[in-house]
Amino acid sequence: MAVPRASAKDEHVGGGHVLTFEPPGIPVEAIAGETILESARRAGIRLVAACGGRGTCRSCYVQVIEGEFEGEGDSELQRACRLRPMSAMTVGLSARSLSMPDRTDVASAEVPVELAPSVRAVAVNMEPPSLEDRRADAERLAGALDLSGEKLGAIGLGVLAYLPSAFRRNNWCGTALLSEDRSLVGFAAPGASPLGLAVDFGTTNVAGYLLDLSTGRLLAGRGMENLQAGFGADVVTRLTYATRSKTGHGNLVRAARQTLAMLVEALCTSAKVDAENIADIVICGNTAMHHLFLGLPVGALGSAPFVAAVSDALDLPTGELSLGVAPGCKMHLLPGIGGYVGGDHVAALLATRHYHGGGVSMILDIGTNTEISLLREQDEIISISTPSGPALEGGHISCGMRAGDGAVERVKEDGRGGFLLKTIGDVTPVGLCGSGVLDAVASLVRSGAIDRRGRISAAGVATVELAGGRAVKLADPDLVLTQDDIRAVQLAKAAIRGSIDLLLKVGNVDERDIDRVVVAGAFGAYIDLESACVIGMFPNLPIGKFLQVGNAAGVGARLALLSRAERRVAISLAKRSRVLELSGMQEFQKSFLQRIGF
Repeated sequence: MAVPRASAKDEHVGGGHVLTFEPPGIPVEAIAGETILESARRAGIRLVAACGGRGTCRSCYVQVIEGEFEGEGDSELQRACRLRPMSAMTVGLSARSLSMPDRTDVASAEVPVELAPSVRAVAVNMEPPSLEDRRADAERLAGALDLSGEKLGAIGLGVLAYLPSAFRRNNWCGTALLSEDRSLVGFAAPGASPLGLAVDFGTTNVAGYLLDLSTGRLLAGRGMENLQAGFGADVVTRLTYATRSKTGHGNLVRAARQTLAMLVEALCTSAKVDAENIADIVICGNTAMHHLFLGLPVGALGSAPFVAAVSDALDLPTGELSLGVAPGCKMHLLPGIGGYVGGDHVAALLATRHYHGGGVSMILDIGTNTEISLLREQDEIISISTPSGPALEGGHISCGMRAGDGAVERVKEDGRGGFLLKTIGDVTPVGLCGSGVLDAVASLVRSGAIDRRGRISAAGVATVELAGGRAVKLADPDLVLTQDDIRAVQLAKAAIRGSIDLLLKVGNVDERDIDRVVVAGAFGAYIDLESACVIGMFPNLPIGKFLQVGNAAGVGARLALLSRAERRVAISLAKRSRVLELSGMQEFQKSFLQRIGF
């Protein structure tokens, strides 16, 4: 047991110690035996834990302000996943945990597409009921709708329950929202347009786009953190938690659905529209996020041969999600290709297919998992998913953080052994986000401060000795890059470059014959391409061959929302693609090991 300088008076609420997290000053009752991290998770308090609470990273550090605890020593700074309260406690959250993500890359550009959405609006004007006309509400609607001789389709139970109040609230006039098979999705105010929601459900960030389905106009775009991030920064960590903890799967499903509900509310508030007018939703995500959102089992995804429960496109009702959308609203989930190559990569292929003007193209969607495809005109698409890990997004880095205010996003040598740092928001540095990590390592490679094998030397830069060994000092007081941090970047970049090597070998393509490299994803939008080439993450091609396109998966989801034809193209792209499974492939292992060095 360790007791810091101050000791709080013990309090009990229902028999548990009371923890107060500062900020925001929220009291939480701890359950006997649980860690501070577990208490924070239960209360919905954001506390970064890149490794999922296994004790293999240092991202969940908290400050013990007051109280008695069982932990790793007498220090005020403790890992929340290894800290258990022995009395009432006041715990300070780090600035890295409190910083909210900023660089979620929600584009505002309009998407050029021929409009053919799955839901349309039909104006309707009904005679109100009377003693002489006592037709049921649904029958009254069917009689008043002008569908050019066609009959109104099915009306679901949720819509039937909604109609009486909607008719009377709108004085029997309004807008019927109809799906392509003429089934009733909802009933809106006179003159209302059906709204659609496109969602890119990423491992780290979730991006949402609210559109007017009648015009295709973007009404609002918003990005936010995937609430599952509190249970681990990467897919493997979450799959482990989902399968090994009794409550893990349910916690992750609830977190995903809560994220979507928060996104709907934020978008509708921003656009000043009623969520009940959302009549269609398109969602894309990697296979693990797809399954955890739907509540599907993920045990088979966690071990070879990595089989999904389903990869086909799905059209499902949204009723049980409690989103407040139109009662008959459905969600279309884009198809996956296989294994970990999911609907988000299919969406990226859908969006970027216009950039492929012949020759050889490579599409990279960089994130916690990186998907890469090799395309040649009319040929089979060869795809790979590689676990690049959270290091490239600031996870598993000693001073890493999400891309929010205070995150260092650019690092350059100042020529005097120091570094010039640029932070998001132009405020005091708090930590390093992914692009800053990449720049910092590239700067050290250029200066010779780390050798070809990635070992830190004392050459020309300020270093400090820590418990884990030597570290490069980037800024005061504790912004450092450790040897473990550099190793994490080496593993991530070797996984990406090794996958590229394997794709080229299987496709019988020399890297000099690549005509274009399309770099997608929120991380890919902000990295310095020269830094990526310096550390060997990308082939050493002319910069003019690289094209950074931002969140291509989000654009693809918007295309599928606005056009049924685009959904069919997405399905054909998935069927045209073949996945290379890296597990056990000796060619990949060999290339991976060759690419670890700088």
